[in-house]
Amino acid sequence: MRVVVIGATGNVGMSVLRALAAEPAVTSVVGVARRVPRTDGSSTVTPPFDTAEWVRADLADDVTVAERLDVAVAGADAVVHLVWAIQPARKPDVLHHINVDGTRAVVDAVVRQRVPHLLFMSASGVYSPGPADGSPVDEDWPTGGVPGSPYALDKAEVEHLLDDVEDAEPWLTVTRMRPAIMLQREAGAEIGRYFLGPIGKVGLKVAAGPLGKAVGGLLRGWQSDAPPQPADPPLFPLVPFPRGLRLQVLHPDDTAGAVRAAIVGRHPGAFNLAPDGGLTGQDLADLLADGRVLELPVGLLRRGLDLASRARLVPIDAGWLDMAAANIVMDASRARDLLRWQPTRSQGEVLLEVLGGVLDGAHADTPPLTK
Repeated sequence: MRVVVIGATGNVGMSVLRALAAEPAVTSVVGVARRVPRTDGSSTVTPPFDTAEWVRADLADDVTVAERLDVAVAGADAVVHLVWAIQPARKPDVLHHINVDGTRAVVDAVVRQRVPHLLFMSASGVYSPGPADGSPVDEDWPTGGVPGSPYALDKAEVEHLLDDVEDAEPWLTVTRMRPAIMLQREAGAEIGRYFLGPIGKVGLKVAAGPLGKAVGGLLRGWQSDAPPQPADPPLFPLVPFPRGLRLQVLHPDDTAGAVRAAIVGRHPGAFNLAPDGGLTGQDLADLLADGRVLELPVGLLRRGLDLASRARLVPIDAGWLDMAAANIVMDASRARDLLRWQPTRSQGEVLLEVLGGVLDGAHADTPPLTK
């Protein structure tokens, strides 16, 4: 089986390459990326990037797409499309061209080359805001995206494009993966750069450093019923968190396991990929700050984030908070039943891993994760 992975050098692409390299049914892998992991054109690259043939292609460049995309996917048994830009957040038209028009170019090449299987990496953000009672949603929940979030609306637009393709090309198997937030240590530098920016990274390091630990000690001292000073102090003095929000997080290696199963079994349709339940602010505080949480109104946080974004103090826009506030907790029963899939890491393990990666500036040996 020949599998083409478009966007193979990023956070998820690295994990997908690892999973495909370990799958006996996959005999060859082609990695497509704007910046391939061999700057000198040699074949000397580190695992898992040494398991793939590489094609350089930029989905934002129409000439490159026309010259190289068909060549890259020709003869493939499956194409896994992972490319999704989140920066520059202040230029939604640029992001739309890369994400939506770029996906359309991939779909057109798949159809022209008669590749029998296309897997698109969607996201939980594709869903419309969740039910008022907070109950988990399955794959039948409306996919209208979240108003105010260009990321979510573009994901929804692509999924509607795939609906049209399935109607027009019934021979093509289309799979949509809808994972929770995907985090791993090797993406620490990238996450810090794309979501926190220089000021946010400094603030995080201060909170996790000696000053933060001193503040945490003072907070413990003010509690009359506080337990003795722990031998290993918590990572942060407290956790500020939007009131009422819940998060689901997933390791990309677990996402990649579902991709491998779907590719090998040629499973069509949508699959939620998420652990059971969502993390509350108190859950995060119990994990990171000895139970101390500062819940903040979502509206106040949104105004602050919008102002900080406009002032270029943070690299993301307020749409990311809108998406988090949509109250989506996914039910992954379909993936468990059909793909025999389940996460191998707990949400707490994933969070601790990625926070360590952000604080250490950890990265992988691939251009998107290092620069």
